[in-house]
Amino acid sequence: MSATSGDNIGAAGGHAENASEATKTLIMRGNRLDSRDLFTTEREIIIAHGEESYRLRLTSQNKLILTK
Repeated sequence: MSATSGDNIGAAGGHAENASEATKTLIMRGNRLDSRDLFTTEREIIIAHGEESYRLRLTSQNKLILTK
């Protein structure tokens, strides 16, 4: 099973809406996703959940912080 993410974070932390942006394919094993696959190029990603947006950040101490 795989999940595809086309959202990229711009300089202001918003979603990039450029059609030429690269699409990334993530591999899931059951309900498990390796965080190294999420943070290959960025240290922060935006998760859209319904009408809300959440920010998942990788800290300098290699910990995850999820904020609304």
